[in-house]
Amino acid sequence: MKNVICILVLTLMTTVTFGQNDKKMTEFDSNFSHTVFFWLKNPDNQADRTAFETSLRKFLDNSAYAKTQFIGKPPKASRDVVDDSFTYSLIVSFDSAESQQAYQDEAPHKVFIEESSALWTKVIVYDSTSI
Repeated sequence: MKNVICILVLTLMTTVTFGQNDKKMTEFDSNFSHTVFFWLKNPDNQADRTAFETSLRKFLDNSAYAKTQFIGKPPKASRDVVDDSFTYSLIVSFDSAESQQAYQDEAPHKVFIEESSALWTKVIVYDSTSI
């Protein structure tokens, strides 16, 4: 009986945890989209990748403004028009340009830049507003 209860509790905890992560993915606000591409200096260095991912997740978990929080890495390009040269991508949405500016100025964002900027060689940002 204890094993069954333990399995049920673990299943519930897993469902709640995954549900929380899924919620972040469904909160896309089409008013303002902020897409960032990062090229790490040493993309094959696992310690650098772990440090970058840890810092980025910490930042996003503490951001008061970021809604959608998608962190990605490129799949192998299957067509010539696909750029797979970046190491990581980030897609964040906001309810307004003002919220996006506040995100730029908030302490967690500044800490992320301080912790991680030595790891990258290039960053490109594409901001979009809804039509």
